[in-house]
Amino acid sequence: MNVPSAPSAPSPSSALSASFTAANVERFSGFAETYDRHRPSPPEALPALLCQYAGIASASDARPALVVDLGSGTGLSTRLWSGHADHVIGIEPNPEMRAQAARETTAPTIEYREGHSAATGLPDASADIVMVAQALHWMEPTSTFAEVARILRPGGVFAAVDNDWPPLISPQIDQQFYESRRRERTLVETGDYEREIRSWAKPGHLGRMEKSGQFSMVREFFLHKQDSGDAARMIGLVLSQGGTQTLLKAGMSEDDIGLTGYRAALDTLFGGVARAWWWTFRVRIGVR
Repeated sequence: MNVPSAPSAPSPSSALSASFTAANVERFSGFAETYDRHRPSPPEALPALLCQYAGIASASDARPALVVDLGSGTGLSTRLWSGHADHVIGIEPNPEMRAQAARETTAPTIEYREGHSAATGLPDASADIVMVAQALHWMEPTSTFAEVARILRPGGVFAAVDNDWPPLISPQIDQQFYESRRRERTLVETGDYEREIRSWAKPGHLGRMEKSGQFSMVREFFLHKQDSGDAARMIGLVLSQGGTQTLLKAGMSEDDIGLTGYRAALDTLFGGVARAWWWTFRVRIGVR
């Protein structure tokens, strides 16, 4: 299936969107491979659940004609749909992230296009499912939900997926992670390094979806998955955070950021072995 591009009317919030998109996009430059290697993909149960909720599960061979993954990044969430949809399009504004996604994707049904959440370039009512994984907090809500509603067909489903940080491993590893994140935020805020970045708090996603008036109903639920990792992967997760990368780009060393001590503490806590990681994913859905 080939879904052509189609011009769409400018969103009322397009001027606001343009004002912060460049800074938000640039925040994720320079570490696409690290991001893809260490971040979790969404739970494997998600495609079947969303298909059923969108009314596509009545036959064993029923599949959505088109799934759109907004802010698809390195394709972790896009590749989840391999074998579950006729066509999957990842929309991603960052060229380094798109290039990494293309390198990691072999399924012929998946493609990546330049665009952003308020301007996908896709036809009206063309998508059965639109999702955004770990990225909705970087997207201006009014213009994003208007675009989602435009490209979803009636009865289609929008899903915003976010994983909780950190995965459950042990209280001591949790504490080290929280301390690392607090140190990073303090340094970023003290240096005012992200003054041009815009974000919207994740706990408000569901309320903003409902307030938008674009969905006939909204609700929230939780999914879980297990994978594993060692101290090196935990450091990789920290290095996959935009705030950490902002500090490194500003010229700070790993000693300045506190990563040297964090590595030593994690090496002790993990003891040189991988451990089970338990992830919780919060899913907010809206039905068109």
